[in-house]
Amino acid sequence: MLRNRLGIVLLTALAPAIWGSTYLVTTELLPPGRPLLAGVIRALPAGLLLIALTRRLPKGSWWWRSLVLGALNIGAFFALLFIAAYRLPGGVAATVGAVQPLIAAGLAAGLLGDRLTLRTLLSGIAGVVGVSLLVLRANARLDAIGVAAALAGAVVMATGVVLSKRWTSPAPLLATTGWQLTAGGLLLLPVALIVEGAPPSHLTGDNLLGYGYLTLIGAALAYALWFRGIRALPSTSVTFLGLLSPVVATALGWLVLGQDLSPVQGLGAVIVLGSLVAAQTQRPRAATPPTPPTAPPAAGPEADRPAVRT
Repeated sequence: MLRNRLGIVLLTALAPAIWGSTYLVTTELLPPGRPLLAGVIRALPAGLLLIALTRRLPKGSWWWRSLVLGALNIGAFFALLFIAAYRLPGGVAATVGAVQPLIAAGLAAGLLGDRLTLRTLLSGIAGVVGVSLLVLRANARLDAIGVAAALAGAVVMATGVVLSKRWTSPAPLLATTGWQLTAGGLLLLPVALIVEGAPPSHLTGDNLLGYGYLTLIGAALAYALWFRGIRALPSTSVTFLGLLSPVVATALGWLVLGQDLSPVQGLGAVIVLGSLVAAQTQRPRAATPPTPPTAPPAAGPEADRPAVRT
């Protein structure tokens, strides 16, 4: 049982680790100033590909549920991430976004009946502290709209994770993933066209390589692993794994781009990894349901007889 859970956790952790490479791919391979276009290309082709492979469309309530989940997990989240990235330094945006596990824990307690433990709260606080040490800079400037967007992004992503746990799709995992990616991409498409205009008329080989990576690896594979983890693990445990993204992004910046890595950043990475381990090793406990009232004794002749001792 423990070995099986560990395997699921490690596979789920691949998703935020892959997302941590998005910054490197975006800065090194994609056209500058087109983050929304990157979001659309990342989500929509991957979703349509998975739908074509599975040949399954939503049925009944899953038409609107897929739209809601696609908006929360992908469409609205990408848009808010874009606003936060443009108005805030990356360290501030990542630090504000690190509150997502705490938000998910509160939502899971209210919507799923999960018990909110002191260990979860302390792990969530440690995660925020670790991410801030890892990526936050002393001269970082604050912007009210940017902070609000980063916080809203954490809220919608946490809500998407918890609702994905509450609404378990009867369809295969890849089909459900395809529905959400398609819905999120379609919602993001008009926003990208309005804000950024038409796609560039010329794309280089590096551009195509970057977009292909985001579509096949960053979306189709990563989101399938992510949603599989949501099905198998407590929602709060899954959201803690999202803290791996800034760790991987920082590590890739050091290894590939030659960026400096200070001892304080190393300490932050250790704290983040410690909070992840603490969250994953906690045994999930459901909230205790209220004790039903004891039914009164039945009326009638049987109730009037004295108890017989044997």
